[in-house]
Amino acid sequence: MATLTADMKTFIENNLAWIATVDKDGNLDLGPKMSMFVLDDNHLAYHERTAGQHYRNLQDGSPLVVAVANLAEKKGYRFRGTVTLHTDDDIYDAQVKVAKEKGTKKPAAIPVLEITEIQDLSSGATAGKTIDKD
Repeated sequence: MATLTADMKTFIENNLAWIATVDKDGNLDLGPKMSMFVLDDNHLAYHERTAGQHYRNLQDGSPLVVAVANLAEKKGYRFRGTVTLHTDDDIYDAQVKVAKEKGTKKPAAIPVLEITEIQDLSSGATAGKTIDKD
């Protein structure tokens, strides 16, 4: 697994994440996920509230790519890996409590990305370069 640094964790907490998935026909779907959070040093997760196209794509085995960027800082990261959908376990139950505390919709699932690659999305010579890969 690739490992998040403290700087990356703070960056994720303070910027909007975008995810990309692919449907069965190869059509890309891109959308923001305001609920993205760091689960631990090697995993990102979010609250799947709409149970829409991204969720259907993940159920069908789509890869998940997460990008987080800040235009003013010209800095960002892309995260790749394998995803597991949590719908009836301790991770899911804990996040249902978080949603209730925040007054947000109960998630249909908690997709968890096990990070296998981290890429630099910062402007300049390192753009697109792999930072960490297992």
